[in-house]
Amino acid sequence: MLQRLWQLMLPTLVTAAALYAYDRWQVQPALKLAVVDVGEVYRSKEAEFTRLLTRAGSDEERQQALEVARHFAQRLPQALDELGRECGCLVMIRSAVVAPSSRTIDLTGRLRAMLERP
Repeated sequence: MLQRLWQLMLPTLVTAAALYAYDRWQVQPALKLAVVDVGEVYRSKEAEFTRLLTRAGSDEERQQALEVARHFAQRLPQALDELGRECGCLVMIRSAVVAPSSRTIDLTGRLRAMLERP
């Protein structure tokens, strides 16, 4: 009876150990988290747009200010997608993260740089 129980338990223990090892060495280290402060980036771009619009003296300058806002609105979602692919991590809005860890990466500066590119 004891031998039969051992024959049933041994494969179960081996499988459990293999799954545990796989989880610890393969799955968990691959998870990286990055945060971006989209609100801060948005507010700075909004201030820039407001300055351009209030200083605009002609229709052409107003159109240029509107083009800056349009380009930002189109580029922001693309830049956020690119960030995730670049770092190979999950990118979250900073305000959605309650307690960032020491392994959390802040990509706000990188997002700003990406949005400045033409």
